[in-house]
Amino acid sequence: MKLLLWEDLLRICVLEQGGTWDSHVPLIEFTYNNSYHSSIGMTLFEALYGRRCRTPLCWFESAESVILGPDIVQQTTEKVKLIQEKMKASQSRQKSYHDKRRKDLEFQEGDHVFLRVIDN
Repeated sequence: MKLLLWEDLLRICVLEQGGTWDSHVPLIEFTYNNSYHSSIGMTLFEALYGRRCRTPLCWFESAESVILGPDIVQQTTEKVKLIQEKMKASQSRQKSYHDKRRKDLEFQEGDHVFLRVIDN
């Protein structure tokens, strides 16, 4: 699912903001790594480093500080917010695609099922 999300985000950023896809990758990666993941209960950055990201680009979420700095920080913060919105929309769209094909399965005692065992 991550690959599809990245494809969506890259496509959206290039179409809406112009430029080449590789100019958008760093901000998309930053945004993805600092977004809450419900499966692990924290951001990927926090999972990896054991602490929350303390860059000025994350301050708008926690209201720790108001960014009054240079225009580049404000512009980057706005782009990160936009990418977060697009990420949520893309995840929602992918979930709806998945839910359309999903079928609840019920098994009865004595039913034969195939199991797939993945060795890590």
